[in-house]
Parts: sequence; structure tokens; C-alpha cells
Amino acid sequence: MNETSPRCAVEPGCQHPEICPLNEVKAGTSVRIKHLAASPDMTHRLRELGFCEEQQIKLVSRHSNLICQVCNARLGISPELAGTILVERLPAGVVGVS
Repeated sequence: MNETSPRCAVEPGCQHPEICPLNEVKAGTSVRIKHLAASPDMTHRLRELGFCEEQQIKLVSRHSNLICQVCNARLGISPELAGTILVERLPAGVVGVS
């Protein structure tokens, strides 16, 4: 998918169209984590790193790994792991993470 095409495409019949995996978010977008869908061990580790439900994060860049601004730190995660982090876009005008 190229950077000009829309991200967070909603599948027909989706019950939560406002939520999508982090690996489908456009670079530069601030989001709020809504659900962690990884294994229990990985979910625990993600929370230790700051990827907690309701935490606001910013996707800084998308290359071979995704770089996220989390709790004033930049962390790299794989696209596969990012696919297990379900997020919602922040409403326009809401200040994201610094």
C-alpha cells in the first residue's frame, strides 16, 4: 500500500470501524491504543514498554520496522507485532504525544 492511499480501511460489516491495527496507520498519525491482541506474554511486555490501553502514541515512521513515540521514547516494533495493537485515531484538534 503506498503512502497516498487511505489507511485504516474498514471491512464491510465491521462492528468498530474507528479501530484498526497500528500497522495500517499512516506515518505521522497520533492514535490511542484500544486493545492489545498479542499473546499474554507479549501483551505483558508491550505494557511494560508503555503500549498500554488508552495510551496516546504517535507513529513516527514506517520502514522495515515501525518507529513509535511512546511515553517520550521512540521504540521500534515489527509490522507483525504492530498488527496486534488495535488503535483509534485521535479526533482532529486533540494534541498527540510530544
